[in-house]
Amino acid sequence: MKKSSFYTAVATATLTLITVKTSIAQDNRKQEPPSANELIEQMDANEDGKLSKDELKGPIKNDFVKIDTNEDGYLSLEELKNAPKPKRGKK
Repeated sequence: MKKSSFYTAVATATLTLITVKTSIAQDNRKQEPPSANELIEQMDANEDGKLSKDELKGPIKNDFVKIDTNEDGYLSLEELKNAPKPKRGKK
């Protein structure tokens, strides 16, 4: 095997190990739920600054009635900030 091929193989193996180790470390980190601002930024399809039930996905959609404290049919930034935090982990 030529020296350059050997060094290429070693470099590839090293990069693969670093990538795998980084991926495992990222998976082990506790993921924080998105902030109220991030929720609006990610889900506000019509960009009106509030979220209708039709724009929602996931567990927040199930808790819509609890979070919509003024019962106007939309979740405002303030309502999202004051929303009860979802319980995570084992039930």
